Amino acid sequence: MNLNLKSRQQRTYDAIVVGSGITGGWAAKELSEKGLKTLMLERGRNVEHIKDYTTAMKEKWELPNRGRTPAAEMEKDYPKQSRTGYTINESDKHFFIKDSEHPYSESKRFDWMRGYQLGGRSLTWGRQSYRWSPMDFEANALDGIGVDWPVRYNEIAPWYDYVERFAGISGESRGFKQLPDGHFLPPMEMSHVEGHFRTAVESKIKNRYVTIGRTAHLTGPLPHENVGRRSNCLHRNRCRRGCPYGGYFSSLAATLPAAEVTGNLTIATDAIVHQVIYDQESRKAKGVKVINRLTGEQTEFFAKVIFLCASTIGSASILMQSKSDRFPEGLGNDSGELGHNIMDHHLEVGAYGYHEGFLDKYEKGRRPNGIYIPRFRNLDRKPDTNEFKRGYGYQGYSSREDWTRGIAEMKVGKAAKEAMFYPGLWNMGLEGFGECLPDHNNKMTLDYENTDQWGLPTVNFDAGFSENAMTMRKDIAVQAAEMLDTAGFKGIETYDLGANMGLGIHEMGTARMGKDPKTSVLNKWNQTHGCKNVFVTDGAFMTSSACQNPSLTYMAFTARAADYAVREIKKGNL
Repeated sequence: MNLNLKSRQQRTYDAIVVGSGITGGWAAKELSEKGLKTLMLERGRNVEHIKDYTTAMKEKWELPNRGRTPAAEMEKDYPKQSRTGYTINESDKHFFIKDSEHPYSESKRFDWMRGYQLGGRSLTWGRQSYRWSPMDFEANALDGIGVDWPVRYNEIAPWYDYVERFAGISGESRGFKQLPDGHFLPPMEMSHVEGHFRTAVESKIKNRYVTIGRTAHLTGPLPHENVGRRSNCLHRNRCRRGCPYGGYFSSLAATLPAAEVTGNLTIATDAIVHQVIYDQESRKAKGVKVINRLTGEQTEFFAKVIFLCASTIGSASILMQSKSDRFPEGLGNDSGELGHNIMDHHLEVGAYGYHEGFLDKYEKGRRPNGIYIPRFRNLDRKPDTNEFKRGYGYQGYSSREDWTRGIAEMKVGKAAKEAMFYPGLWNMGLEGFGECLPDHNNKMTLDYENTDQWGLPTVNFDAGFSENAMTMRKDIAVQAAEMLDTAGFKGIETYDLGANMGLGIHEMGTARMGKDPKTSVLNKWNQTHGCKNVFVTDGAFMTSSACQNPSLTYMAFTARAADYAVREIKKGNL
């Protein structure tokens, strides 16, 4: 699309959606299906489903350097993302931005993983999809921490139902009060050793449960009309390359096709939104300012309603740059909370071990999913530990040693060669995902002295985990080891690789919702308190973090906000 259109009429829509990731895709789908002429603005390049998944079918030997990106290139272009331990290589690096082209600074270390393209991080996300529970929406109020959520679980439950049915979440119903059941496709199977682990843990440790991961992969037919881009997951486990089969949920495979068939969606890529335009007379936003990523040309687009879905940091950055006489500190920032209260889950702590049994068992395929252990700490109003607040869950996975185990041993001879014809022992690891408490001091700011290649301010992070999280991590490691020991694992070792914000890729909270405009940026409908036609539905709106992966909650709130926005437009309120 030509971003330099001269006619304002040609640049005017009913709705503008900024960002095309998980929440942007949902906003576009819901607004388009409800009849609004919708413009989606994506700052990154265009990606076409299937065609542009260029490495999806390639083996290691078909990739440069057998898939490994040279160390010199990683040090030059991905210095911050490469330090995280996540493997960015020749198979998927085209879905991650270069740090060298998109710099940011850190008062405290912040591991910011980004993907700027149509589909955003919905092409590379972990796909674990869990509901929050009633206690998660009540926790801040009960603990007197942060601000109270302006909604409760019963208000969001119908929207969890709605997005689960469309997205396709596989899992098993277990009746956990801390992890509500949803509308599930058939669960993926546990391995034999995982099944043994579940039986041992649930029978020997009170109130401890193990379930298969609830994941956004199709394992059966969807309960709605599929527009033709999705089929069942084939257990290839090459998801970060893009799935040609649409086996997992992404904007490109699911929500954008649904929006496009309405005829109401226009997509513009290479369109960097950097400011929302506030109209003093109407006391509403009237549009957005855009820079063409490739040419540097600037233009404006106009709409009745604007949905910011540019990511937790991206949306906050846009609001902070949207200054006016009414909002000198950024659009909607009457409370002074914009950019504050950054949260993320802390992880990379747990335990692992090996099991000497089940040597006659093996698994077929590469299941793109693991097991999940729901939170068991501090579930009731009377906490079971006074050492820390809130709690954590585990994600885990089992595997069998393969022939590579012989490399480190340097064994020789007939016996060594024969041993390599058979799989080795079963290994299993448990990794904790801990809740992060909201804290006003955890913040991002804009640096106007160090600008990017488009002349826009860069982000500086000043956020870290509290003593509460550090204490929680000790318990995560101890309990993981105890459960493995209970199930008969040997050689158990605990680990803690350190906690850095951003590493969970679950950044949240920069424009939190709340009841009081004096202490929050958004209301219960994801509207900015001071500018009712601007909605923020990505992770920026989160008021607390719980310990579950948050994307399903983002989806539910986005669908709910879009439904509300359309109803308000029809009433003439927006």
